[in-house]
Amino acid sequence: MKNTTYKYLGIILLFFVFVALILVPIHKKPPVKKKLPVVVGRIAIVIDDWGYSLNNLPIVQQIKQPLTCAILPGLKNSKLAMQELNNLGFEIILHLPMEPKEKYNLENNTITIAMDAVKIHNVFEKDLANIILARGVSNHMGSRVTEDKKTSTLVMAEAKKRNLYFFDSFVTNKSVCPILSKKIGVKFAKRDVFLDNSNDPEYIKGQLRKLKKIARNQGVAIGIGHDRKNTLLVLKEMLPQLEAEGYQFVFLSQVVR
Repeated sequence: MKNTTYKYLGIILLFFVFVALILVPIHKKPPVKKKLPVVVGRIAIVIDDWGYSLNNLPIVQQIKQPLTCAILPGLKNSKLAMQELNNLGFEIILHLPMEPKEKYNLENNTITIAMDAVKIHNVFEKDLANIILARGVSNHMGSRVTEDKKTSTLVMAEAKKRNLYFFDSFVTNKSVCPILSKKIGVKFAKRDVFLDNSNDPEYIKGQLRKLKKIARNQGVAIGIGHDRKNTLLVLKEMLPQLEAEGYQFVFLSQVVR
């Protein structure tokens, strides 16, 4: 009789233990949230003057951060440079030759202040047929044009028709483009720092440090370099370092307004 009683008591005890385990909430540790990296500032790097040669493609292939590549139209290597750079995942823009105040040898089909709307339209048609992957337009030289309201208005009107943004290399502080872009309704940005006015690697590194300071203070900074060996070697070295410091590299299309 005792054995039977103990047996039933054991069953009842197990039952209550089972019920308790079901009813008592189990407190799980909350999942550990991954900390998102803090972005110190965003930086867009534009590399001008692609199309003269393909000599620096092996270097740029080793750069993993976003670059925006401005390609001159109608040169021997323009189309191939566009294709190769696009295949690497870089953003393509048309580097549109425009008349400077200085006496330089001009590219074919350079836009001048003497041109009317029809001639400027025809230049756009021809150049964009050559650089078909362009998402925007920047001025190659062009100090005279970007100070001229009439010609700059026509250029921006052509960009707007094609839903292209305009990037002002800002070769003159008298540029009328920032004001006109708002009036015409073209997405726009302008250069903050020229990276390689000197070909000295230490100078280029110093300019990148200026650029990151602007990005830290303003949130966004845009630098222009050129299709040159030393420029690209410095970028290959320094961009990962700046990324590790919290700077985010973006395409120009991500910062135009």
